[in-house]
Amino acid sequence: MSGRLDAASLTAPLAALQAPAWVVGGGLRDALMGRPVADLDVVTQGDAAAEAAALARAHGAARFQLSRDFGAWRVSGGALACQVDIMPVLGDGLDDDLSRRDFTINALALAVGGDGQVIDRHGGVADIEAGRMALVSPSALTDDAVRVLRLARIADALGFGIDPAAATAARAAAPALVNVPGERAMEEFTRIITAPDPGRAVRLLDDLGGLGGLIPELDDCRGVDQSEYHHLDVLGHTFEVLDKVVAIERDPEQVFRGAAPVVAASLAEPLADDLTRGEALRFTALLRDMAKAETRGVMDTGRITFIGHDRRGADMADAWFRRMRTSNRLREFVVHGVRDHLVLGFMVHRQPLTLVQYYRYLRRVAPYPVEAIVLSAADRIATDGPRTTPIQITRHLALARDMLDAHVAITAMDPIRPPLDGAELTALLGRDPGPWLADLLIATREEQLMGRVHDALTAERFARAWAADHLPRT
Repeated sequence: MSGRLDAASLTAPLAALQAPAWVVGGGLRDALMGRPVADLDVVTQGDAAAEAAALARAHGAARFQLSRDFGAWRVSGGALACQVDIMPVLGDGLDDDLSRRDFTINALALAVGGDGQVIDRHGGVADIEAGRMALVSPSALTDDAVRVLRLARIADALGFGIDPAAATAARAAAPALVNVPGERAMEEFTRIITAPDPGRAVRLLDDLGGLGGLIPELDDCRGVDQSEYHHLDVLGHTFEVLDKVVAIERDPEQVFRGAAPVVAASLAEPLADDLTRGEALRFTALLRDMAKAETRGVMDTGRITFIGHDRRGADMADAWFRRMRTSNRLREFVVHGVRDHLVLGFMVHRQPLTLVQYYRYLRRVAPYPVEAIVLSAADRIATDGPRTTPIQITRHLALARDMLDAHVAITAMDPIRPPLDGAELTALLGRDPGPWLADLLIATREEQLMGRVHDALTAERFARAWAADHLPRT
């Protein structure tokens, strides 16, 4: 690589900029590597707001301010092929700006309207050629701990190795991640968890100390051994469950056979924070056992237990997402999944199940039954210790498929309307409305599913019998 590229194709769309300006950062790096360029970062000696306005006018594009603190603006749409972020040069000039950047491969610049020669003060071109992530300065990561996440993410995305000095610096800086603004950390971590191979990316982050810095509860799970039904410690098992969730997301037919299109469609549905349900489920896979270190116990028989780790884990996950300041919907999706991730596995030992038992499980994990079933299947596949037998895994996956079939069948039913509504039931039983009424309506629906309630007369008989068993005498 010579440090020279087709500058005209990269900088021609920026011709409307009036003040001296340079393309810097990841877009330039990707252009040098022959990778697609999704966005460009530009630094200018002029007023960033005015330069953004000029660029937006030239391309019929939109512009908005990204940061008041740094004076950054974004221009996108119109005739622009990619979005452009413009901000003032930091420090005393371009060299000072580049010296403040994180990695050498990002500390490159190309002058808009210049001679096409890449400005490289820190050996970034050589590091690109070597496939190496190196720091611009020894303090690059301690200056901003979020860069530890960026180090793992970019190294994974590019397939680069990490310079030993950078790895050492990352491990030293990683504990400070717990104190960084949640929104910034979450933005980078989401890009890691949605990577093509998130298991690999998360393991790399863990090797740099970043996973434990961001989620200390997971670091506590390192080396925590489990029962003989497991072949890995809690953290290793967590990584493997994440791998299996992603594998099912990519090819649901391997587990769910003919119902694979139902799984694929549900996992592809948008959820929140620009994530699909499948992408959000990766967070659930990562956090579902986060309370195991805290809840581990050993019985007199030597059996290892983690009693209550589902409920405690849900509380921990809730607190973590609140610290990350995500949307309520994403937080509730993951917390719900963590709380209920054991339920389907317990049902394996209760087979054969009735339709009502299927219905009760599906109602418990609603409104995301498919995702709950997928997580349970992935968890079971990833649990393969010395005492695990093939039939145990087979039975669990068979129940997962049956539960998914029940979900499809119940969803396809016409709405089941109670023969007697709430007002009629309160009048019939001579009681004021209260929580008992919702319980009775649910129980009536279950009886309808079983075919034992089908008209007003059978509904009345069931209501009186249910009230006698469940309500105090008036």
